[in-house]
Formats: sequence, structure tokens, C-alpha cells
Amino acid sequence: QLVESGGGSVQVGGSLRLSCEVSGSIDGTNCIGWFRQAPGKEREGVANIYTNGDITEYADSVKGRFSISQDKAKNAIYLQMNSLKPEDTATYYCAADTSVGRLCLLEGYQYGVWGQGTQVTVS
Repeated sequence: QLVESGGGSVQVGGSLRLSCEVSGSIDGTNCIGWFRQAPGKEREGVANIYTNGDITEYADSVKGRFSISQDKAKNAIYLQMNSLKPEDTATYYCAADTSVGRLCLLEGYQYGVWGQGTQVTVS
């Protein structure tokens, strides 16, 4: 089970840090990703992290502004979002790929466990 938190409303240029709490151990996953979906738009992969190795990947739209990290002691994944823009407004979801050993992609179909989402509004 994944539970997101940390969403809210922020001004353009502001920052937010999203958290994703993982039930059980992060070590039981292959990678964890953050996705977002705005009304009327397709879901977009934002960032992911290999839970064994800290390798990360970002969508071009957030490179240099967002940072994904993990804290295994807390079984948590974080998404630090800086220099927020109105186009970052969306519901953000964390998701886990539990197929250990395969290549992590920013493609939603690869992730079998999803959180309920947290809303981020930038204005």
C-alpha cells in the first residue's frame, strides 16, 4: 500500500515536497515512480528511482526542478518540487513496480501498486 501526502496550493515559483509512505519494505520493490494527471490530460510519468541503487530518471518537463529521493529507514519516497509552474498543477500519484530486476520505465503500465493521489495546485 502506498500513501501520498504533502500536496497543496502554492504560488508560481514556490516549492512543495511530496511524500509516499510504503507499507512493508521498500526493498520489496524494483522501483517507485511519481506520476501526475491533470484534468483532461493523460497521465504523465514525472520521476522514478530504483530502490536498490538510487538511480533516478526524470521527465524532461521537470528536469532541474524536481528531485526524487528515498529514505529506507522510513520506508518513504520523496518528490521535492522547486520552481513550480502552473503547468505542474495535477494530482500526483506514487506507484511501485514490484518486478525486481527489470528496467524501470516512466510508463504507468509497469507499476502495479498505486497510491490514492495528492493534489498540487500552482497559481
